[in-house]
Amino acid sequence: MQDTLEHKLKNALDTLDSGPVAKVYGRLVRLNGLTLEVTGCRLIMGQRCLVETAQDKPLAAEVIGFNREITYLMPLQNAAGLFSGARVTPLAGVEKITAGKQLLGRVLDGLLQPLDGKPAISGEQIPLFSPPNNPLSRTPITESIDVGIRAINAMLTPGKGQRLGLFAGSGVGKSVLLGMMTQYTQADIVIVGLIGERGREVREFIEHSLGEQGLARAIVIAAPADATPLMRLRAAQVCHRLAEYYRDQGQHVLLLMDSLTRYAQAQREIGLATGEPPATKGYPPSVFSLLTQLVERAGNGLSVGSMTAIYTVLAEGDNQQDPIVDAARAILDGHIVLTRELAEQGHYPAIDISASISRVMPQVVTPEHLQQAMKLKKLYSRYQQIRELIPMGGYQPGKDVEMDHAVQVFPRISAFLQQGFNQPSDLETSCRQLAELMAG
Repeated sequence: MQDTLEHKLKNALDTLDSGPVAKVYGRLVRLNGLTLEVTGCRLIMGQRCLVETAQDKPLAAEVIGFNREITYLMPLQNAAGLFSGARVTPLAGVEKITAGKQLLGRVLDGLLQPLDGKPAISGEQIPLFSPPNNPLSRTPITESIDVGIRAINAMLTPGKGQRLGLFAGSGVGKSVLLGMMTQYTQADIVIVGLIGERGREVREFIEHSLGEQGLARAIVIAAPADATPLMRLRAAQVCHRLAEYYRDQGQHVLLLMDSLTRYAQAQREIGLATGEPPATKGYPPSVFSLLTQLVERAGNGLSVGSMTAIYTVLAEGDNQQDPIVDAARAILDGHIVLTRELAEQGHYPAIDISASISRVMPQVVTPEHLQQAMKLKKLYSRYQQIRELIPMGGYQPGKDVEMDHAVQVFPRISAFLQQGFNQPSDLETSCRQLAELMAG
């Protein structure tokens, strides 16, 4: 029996890509909600463990906190078959994950186990966590990146290495826009993290948004809503680590993560489970610390490669002052706001250019392009000021030349900002159309 258990533990260990099994064991004394309480051995914060179950299939867990002699663990998979007194085996060594070109075209979970029915992957082993970047070692953002969306290319031009947020409430098209960017963005490798979203959307995103051609240069890491909070956190971390790896290999990487809000909610569940007090509208302080640490891993490094990151941020109830929305807006290099009002008008993508900004746009476009974009923004804003007065006859032409011009040109501006799902618009074309619109 002892040999059998040891054999199973080692097999599970091989699957998890960790170090050797330690020779010290702890015991499970209590299951408290999402957490496992363990005593009897010395465990380190963040250390991985295997917990014995009634099915003789060890359960992977991670240390998330401690209180004197009690250590708190949280399982990576849904807990089943646990019992009081179960043996807890610490895993030694630095946790590693598999990286390499063989991951391209695959759909994997947060442990890099296949979800697509294909064989398990093997390849180079790299540490899951890399040292923080020195701020002075980052290559400046000097080159634009083509995302295939006219409104973004022309009005909110992103750069290689930028970190952008898509801010929107539910059902206004942020996932569709993300799918369009996945297909049309000029990048060597695309890494897609589907974190905490509906399980139904995983297959739909792969089949309809990515397609076979898009999947060939992409890696999809999925941890849907029914995954444990720890698995959702790990999936996001794996996405960033893989993107860092390919960037350091000299590749131009596009990281798409849907969504940053679900990542924050997963950490909220973990923090509250360990007794951390809620500080800001139910979110404990550790959430905002982890958000910054995660986002700061994106961007350029010392290599010739680049790592551009785009995160979706769910504005609960379309509230742009939600704590996660507010925190993300402060730490990202730009935000693209999608509004329900535009979506209900059939305006897709529903980007409100007056509320959106790219903080690196002045560094990656010509002065003429920047001037044209600011002029269009001004006309768009002036029209919005009197939009509701026009049907009631409250607007009288001839009193404000600039306002008259905004009213006349707005239909063309609206058409310029809209785009069909299967109609990519490259950066050069978008800039030329913007210049023609403003010249006209």
